[in-house]
Amino acid sequence: MNIGLFGGTFDPIHRGHMALARAARERCKLSRILFVPANVPPHKQQQPLSDFAHRYAMISLATAEEKDFLPSLLEAPQAEETKAERARKTLASKPNYTIDTVRLLKQSFKKADLLFLLIGIDAFEDIAKWHEAEALFRECEFLVASRPGFSLADVANALPASLRPRQEVTHPFRKQAATGDLVLSGVTIHLLDEVYQPISSTTIRQAAAAGKSLGRFVDPAVGEYIRKMGLYKD
Repeated sequence: MNIGLFGGTFDPIHRGHMALARAARERCKLSRILFVPANVPPHKQQQPLSDFAHRYAMISLATAEEKDFLPSLLEAPQAEETKAERARKTLASKPNYTIDTVRLLKQSFKKADLLFLLIGIDAFEDIAKWHEAEALFRECEFLVASRPGFSLADVANALPASLRPRQEVTHPFRKQAATGDLVLSGVTIHLLDEVYQPISSTTIRQAAAAGKSLGRFVDPAVGEYIRKMGLYKD
């Protein structure tokens, strides 16, 4: 079975996330995709986040019509902690490293199961800085949503140093669009080049704060949830 793992803050989940997931499902015949909201995202610890429960609820609403898309509690905060306790502990809490989530998930895998990590190209640019990045490439294949302006050389050069091809190898691919598959020793990357949507969660939060319609950014149920809960107001 091919299983997708899609992690992030999802604050909020939007149409770009859903487009990536649908394209990934089709490309690699994924039987299911787990949407994993981070409790303490490693790269955004200074950024205020909506409560985990809100982000999980929005994922549940956005994926309700997709039977193969499953909200996941793999990185949920401890149930016994109160909201106030979690707020006090957040800065000192251990971040939700993707490698730890991947290893935890794979404990339930069967021998023939394969894991695919879904990620956007902007986040992939910093992949070499991720915790135990080299190990992450050994644990799963990557499904990367590309966008105009990125080449195969850019993708290869973003890899951790130990996995990165020599410059003379990547140089001829500087003008070749980031499409197709990139298979190197210890690395398998599937590039999705037709799913990019110029949507950012920051833009959505700003629109919500201004009372603007969110219809072109998010699923209607998610937009209604944001409105009812008063998310992203001051």
